[in-house]
Order: sequence, then C-alpha cells, then structure tokens
Amino acid sequence: MLIGDVARRSGVSARMLRHYDALGLVRPTGRTDAGYREYSEEDIRRIFHIESLRSLGLSLREVGRALEDPGFTPSALVDDLIRRTRERIARETELLTRLRRIGAAEPAGWEDVLQIVALLQALGSQSAGKRQRAALSSVDEVPVPVEALVEAALSETDPNVAGALSWALAQLGDGGLALLAEGLGSPVAEVRTRAVRSIAEIPDGAATALLQDALANPDVVVRRYAALALGARGGAEAVPTLVEMVVEGTNDVDAADALSALACRPESADQIASVLVDRLAHTTVEPPARRRLTQALADIPGITASRALADLSHDDDRVVALTAAYILGIRNEP
Repeated sequence: MLIGDVARRSGVSARMLRHYDALGLVRPTGRTDAGYREYSEEDIRRIFHIESLRSLGLSLREVGRALEDPGFTPSALVDDLIRRTRERIARETELLTRLRRIGAAEPAGWEDVLQIVALLQALGSQSAGKRQRAALSSVDEVPVPVEALVEAALSETDPNVAGALSWALAQLGDGGLALLAEGLGSPVAEVRTRAVRSIAEIPDGAATALLQDALANPDVVVRRYAALALGARGGAEAVPTLVEMVVEGTNDVDAADALSALACRPESADQIASVLVDRLAHTTVEPPARRRLTQALADIPGITASRALADLSHDDDRVVALTAAYILGIRNEP
C-alpha cells in the first residue's frame, strides 16, 4: 500500500508518515514493480500502535523505546504520564477558573482585565500585606469576582487579612452567601470556622437565616460563633447555646455579654434568667460553672434574676454566695 493510501486509511498525514520514516519508527518494507516503497500490513499495524501510544501522551522517542526495547517496562512511564497529566489538568483548571472569574466581573475593557488579574494575583500573594490591600481595594476599584473573595476568605490564615476579606464580602451584601454556606459543610474544621465568621459580618436577613441554621451544625465551634452573632442581632434562639458556652467556660464572657444584650426587653430578661437558673439547679454542673452562671445573672435585669440572686446569696458554695450577695448589693443601690 502506497503512502497516500496509508494516510487515507490510518488518518495519519503523509507528512507525518515521512517523519516516522525519517526517525526510523516505521519504514515501508516493500517495493512495487515500479520501484515505489510500499507499506505492508505489518507496517500499517505498527503505525496504529504508534498512534495508540501517542494518544496516551508518549513522546515519539518514548514510543520508539516502547516498541523496540524488549526490556522496556510501561509501569514507570505510565506513572510518570499520570503525574504529568494531573499537573497539566491542575494548570488548565486554574486557568479556566481565572478566566471564568474575569468573565464574571464583566470588564469593560482590557484595562479592567489587567486590574482584575492584578487583584487576583495579589489575593494569592505570599505577602499578607499584599493580600490585605487587595481585599480592601476590591470594593473601590474594579470589583473582584465574589468567588475569588470567598475562596480567599475560606483559606486565609492571617487574622488581619481575614478581617479585610470578611469586610469586603460584607460590602457585597448577600452575593457570597451561597458559597459561604457551602463552606459551613466543609470537611475541614478551619474552613467551617472561617465561613461562619464571614457570614457573621454580613448584616442582612439571609445571613441571619444561615446563622440560625448554623445553630444545629455538628461543629460546636460553628454553633458558638453563630450564637454570638445572633445574640448581637437580637436572636433569642441563640440563648441555649450561649448558656452552654457559659457553663463550658468557652468564650463565656462574650456569651454572657450576648445574653445581657438579649435581655434588654423585660420578657426576654425573665426567660434568660429562667434558663440560667435551671442550669444552676442541675446537680451535674461543676462549681466553676455555677460561679460563671451566677456572674452571668449580674447583667440580666428583672425580678426573676433578682430572686435567683437572693437565693444564691445563701448558697452552700461560698464563692457563689458572696458573688450573688455582691451583685445584689450593686443592684439595690439607689
């Protein structure tokens, strides 16, 4: 079979077949009566073998070794091909993500594109200062796509940069909430914490709804951050979690402050005081926790809290009794 016929049958161009010939990969082994070089069936099978190996990403040199060296084993080469393919996919995925983010920003011209690229690069910088400046400038200059800000916020370890990123996301309203909500379900604890802290900085109703849902999150740290944020927003549903924080001694001062803020209404004050009193009555509550609960009653107004403090002033635990008596003395001052 002549070269033109082989090219049509195999799909390999005549030029490439001549290249294979020059490299010694496959050479026509026959001759026609007219003296033209002719490919045999075995030659054609070798061409298909070459194309199959090339489809795996092998170079022509590697193909030659695979076909000619009987001691050549594929395992190491295949492992190397897998590694190279993964690296290529990672690079292509990164490029695709960057292009999608630039497109989402709807740049008006190439100047906008260049500014977006610069901001994206700054967000990924090794310098915390550069990342922080990028986060702060993302609102005033060409907007960085919300996906990039959320990704940066969920991966940021520097507290100052994290604060700047949360602020930038808050300026976008609820634009990043869906992605932050996904972060609450991350298998990585640090990501879940960063997600709830960023949500807590967004002051709209959708963010509040997410924080309410987060009170049932399996991650206790997420529940605590959600409770503190809801307490500052007047969310009474946070009271049980806040009281547990006081009992456990985890951010108990912040939790007590949140309970105090929630107790500004008389009906809320009595409800919160009742919950604190109920926890004080539990026989399983350790003395340090009882003392913290007593201190938490200090800033809860109303008759329920006052009566509880009066009873506690005679408590068997001398520290609890003295604390309650001291608080009552301050409350009764004219």
